[in-house]
Amino acid sequence: MNLFFTNSATRRSFLRAGSFCLAVPFLETFAKGKSNAGAPPKRMIFLGGGFGFTKETFYPKMAGRFSEIGLTEGLAPLKRHQDDITLVANLTNQGATDPHGGSCSYLTGANVAGTAGKRFFNSVSCDQIAAQHLGQDTRFTSLALAAIEPDGSSNSGHGKGLSLSWDDSGNPIPGINRPVDLFRTIFASVSDSREELDARLQKKQSILDIVRLNGGTMKRKLSKGDQEKLDEYFQGVRQIEKGLERQASWAVVPKPQAPFSEPAGGITGEEEIKLMYDMIIVALQTDTTRVVTYRQPVCSVLQGMGISLKAHSLSHYGFSQPRTLASRERDKKCSQLFGHFLDRLKEAKDMDGSRLFDNCVVSYGTNLRSGHELKGLPAILSGGGAKGIKHGRHIVLPEQNTPLANYWLTLMQQAGLPIDQFSHSTGNLPELLI
Repeated sequence: MNLFFTNSATRRSFLRAGSFCLAVPFLETFAKGKSNAGAPPKRMIFLGGGFGFTKETFYPKMAGRFSEIGLTEGLAPLKRHQDDITLVANLTNQGATDPHGGSCSYLTGANVAGTAGKRFFNSVSCDQIAAQHLGQDTRFTSLALAAIEPDGSSNSGHGKGLSLSWDDSGNPIPGINRPVDLFRTIFASVSDSREELDARLQKKQSILDIVRLNGGTMKRKLSKGDQEKLDEYFQGVRQIEKGLERQASWAVVPKPQAPFSEPAGGITGEEEIKLMYDMIIVALQTDTTRVVTYRQPVCSVLQGMGISLKAHSLSHYGFSQPRTLASRERDKKCSQLFGHFLDRLKEAKDMDGSRLFDNCVVSYGTNLRSGHELKGLPAILSGGGAKGIKHGRHIVLPEQNTPLANYWLTLMQQAGLPIDQFSHSTGNLPELLI
């Protein structure tokens, strides 16, 4: 059963979504954001998969159209989408210097451990820059999703951080870790009256005012280094204030009604990813947000596949044939799940009746190539929202170790952002463009 609406104009798709649709008509339920006139908006989705893939069986040996060169074993589950995906080779995150650093700098490009005088330093992630341009008319400028791994996030290939997203000050943005929490974020309405809500917001605002006032008095007595730390703290306070202002502005706008029941707790692995994918699509359809990041689970997926190896151990697949076979199976599972997401995007309808897929820019990848290799990382691109990119190809960039930031810059430009620089970028990637 589909968990989202596919085509509001036909009786077949209306009934397809389940009996709840009879009481929740599409046009009344799926209230759009504040601005829904004209063409559908662009959306950006950043999916992070943790560790890299099996070198020998995932990456194509030559450039060209997939219809001509074929798909590798690891990419084979994407056969039905081969004309709608692009794999880019020779990208390297210039800021990633530690193979155990995971996804920390995946969307930022920052050298998190290489800034003089600081033990750890990150910068803003590209999804948050996109959110500043694309998310101003939606309830949530962006949604940052993550997962709780059964054996801890450090063994999932993602490293530090709470999600893939980092704010303007380089602080980690907490991720929504469970499907039930994402469900409540999108659909659950606050039961308080407007007066009670205003009182709660005002109380939070007052606390921040006190913090800022006391901090300003303290700052004059601090050393230069401590003043910089306090400035960073105040930037974080300002981020919270912006969030409060946004809560207040959307307090009177009802959330969309849920087209399915609240999911149970404890869902993990493959089913967790599929459910998160489905709710991402509903969030985009209802214009709840236009920018999403998802730091996907790794360990629980392996457990669901019956693989007893830990994710980090599996990344050292070269030690034995059983590990290599398990790594290859994981590759295929990742491609299967990504293919499932593309299926859903193509089935889902946007506000004007077009496919949601045609208005999205979707990137899937990791900071690692294979094992602990930092160079030549995987970057899979899909979605019809990047009108200047023709899919269906394996593109080998002419320069090895081309900055990953060039890839992010190209995608953001394709989504309509008026920018010409991001992180350590040296320009966009003309090889991707038609």
